[in-house]
Amino acid sequence: MKNRMKELRQEKGISQEKMATMLGVSRQTVISIERGRYNPSLPLAIHIARCFDTIVEDVFLLDEEDMGGMKE
Repeated sequence: MKNRMKELRQEKGISQEKMATMLGVSRQTVISIERGRYNPSLPLAIHIARCFDTIVEDVFLLDEEDMGGMKE
């Protein structure tokens, strides 16, 4: 799943370390999410979106492959 976490974090001037503290996770988890290596749980995704004053869909972007070929 693609995401805009790094972009949004940088726009707000938040370091990876600060983001990790805000979310209650390790800096490595933040790095893994930003690189698309780790998809956060739904509660964590909601928490991330709230840190950016937005909705989950504005942070995490699903493509057809992520949806198993389902159409909206």
